[in-house]
Amino acid sequence: MPDFNGCRYLCNFDYRRLPHLVTDVLVIGSGVAGLRAAIEAAQFGQVLVLSKTSPLESGTAMAQGGVAAAVGSGDTAESHFADTMRVGCGLCDAQAVGKMVQEAPDRIRELVDWGTEFDKDNERFLLGLEGGHSHSRILHAHGDSTGAELARSLLYKASNTPNILIFDNCYVIDLLTTEAGCFGAVTYNPRFGIQMFWARQTILASGGVGRIYRETTNSPLATGDGYALAFRAGVRLRAMEMVQFHPTTLYVAGATRALISEAVRGEGAYLTDKNGARFMTEYHEQAELAPRDVVSRAIVRQMVKTNSTHVFLDVRHIGSERFHKRFPYISKLCEQFGVDVAKDLIPVRPAAHYMIGGVATDVFGRTNVDNLYAVGEVANTGVHGANRLASNSLLEGLVFGREAGRAAGQLLSSMTNNTKPMPLTHVAPPSHRRELDLPDVANSLRSVMWRNVGIERSADQLIDAADVLKFWGRYVMDKVLETPGEWEVQNMLTTGMLIARAAMVRDESRGVHYRTDYPQIDDRRWRQSILLLRGESDLIVETEPVAK
Repeated sequence: MPDFNGCRYLCNFDYRRLPHLVTDVLVIGSGVAGLRAAIEAAQFGQVLVLSKTSPLESGTAMAQGGVAAAVGSGDTAESHFADTMRVGCGLCDAQAVGKMVQEAPDRIRELVDWGTEFDKDNERFLLGLEGGHSHSRILHAHGDSTGAELARSLLYKASNTPNILIFDNCYVIDLLTTEAGCFGAVTYNPRFGIQMFWARQTILASGGVGRIYRETTNSPLATGDGYALAFRAGVRLRAMEMVQFHPTTLYVAGATRALISEAVRGEGAYLTDKNGARFMTEYHEQAELAPRDVVSRAIVRQMVKTNSTHVFLDVRHIGSERFHKRFPYISKLCEQFGVDVAKDLIPVRPAAHYMIGGVATDVFGRTNVDNLYAVGEVANTGVHGANRLASNSLLEGLVFGREAGRAAGQLLSSMTNNTKPMPLTHVAPPSHRRELDLPDVANSLRSVMWRNVGIERSADQLIDAADVLKFWGRYVMDKVLETPGEWEVQNMLTTGMLIARAAMVRDESRGVHYRTDYPQIDDRRWRQSILLLRGESDLIVETEPVAK
């Protein structure tokens, strides 16, 4: 992978000719994890939050599903722990899971104190049931707009917290590093151009990579920037083969995929094929409430069996009034496409949804690079293992965002307060290769990833994908490009390469990673995580046992 490994910075820069901004803690990303980290770190020093566009356009803001927490009668953190570990298929870090589920009720109370409006009935939380959970423990806000409500309340809290500044429309190109660690980032703003942000501590919270797939629930912003810039900076990435696909997205030919929340199945909806047959009972004892990887594969196989492009979600028996009240956003979405939930079936199929793998961290968000932390979807704390339990993602961002913010903030007192621009300059050699059409590369990449590195994979498919990615990388990664859209294509190629390589190494099936040529779990060899690291001439692949 010389073209991927040889690329350290995506842009040329000279510290003597650029504007500089200095802060104590730099937070890259303005979703739930980034904002929670910023709020905590602000107790100890000055914090700058960089948002790719606007905080209200983050992956968090798009989340329909809720937040899992053992706050209901008869539920316990131990039960939440057991469910998370079981669904994670043997790869969950028990320490991280234990911390997350124990702190969940406190983080919910904290959100309520900050003005978050969770759905209630007579002052008691309305708790939903979702796949893989043994209790109703999912808190929602405004029905199916939980993420938007969390984004609103956290942004309000952060905006009114002394020491926090939020910069919109700030695209982070790369992390600034020396042998001593990370010291900030080089960024681009449409008004100010390339800038250099210097910080004593940096927290990466840049979100996911769903847009690397043709079918996805993610916004156009989810282009995997954080994984790629971390890789270029020498940060270890873990479990990059683990990409979660959501079983049910609205399928209308020619339209972008829109999420139909798992909570709909939690309310009693069931899946049928084009012949009207309910099929999930043939695949798992929990039927529609089986773990997401099981439901996604079942749908794909039923589509093949019936020669169909999709299956259906039947909500008619729920009642239109109840459905409209419980899922106002989904109801409106269906209406826009002419689907009457009172009498019509909702056409659905799986799509890429959540990146389980990411920057390898401990429970405090620390990475292998000094002064650099990672939280949220860009990070891999180990809590999701090989398959994320529904509604644990927003919770993970809250719990470990707080931990990383506190860890980074507390370390400030032991560091010298002399942050200042360093003599860092980068000039890449000119490329002698022809240019490719980048929009075409991006579209073709999405198709290759969906077809070869998707819900089901095989060695032949993965080798083909790796060969194509290597070819594109040869003509794209050696160029110095100038716009966020162009840098996004470079980042998507890099992240796609990491996913494909990790998927080739794990020759077993576990959780969301399903190999048709190795359909069984192999605990003897693979109850361990795959680590990827940028080497001098090629990708370094390592393994580590899962912490018990």
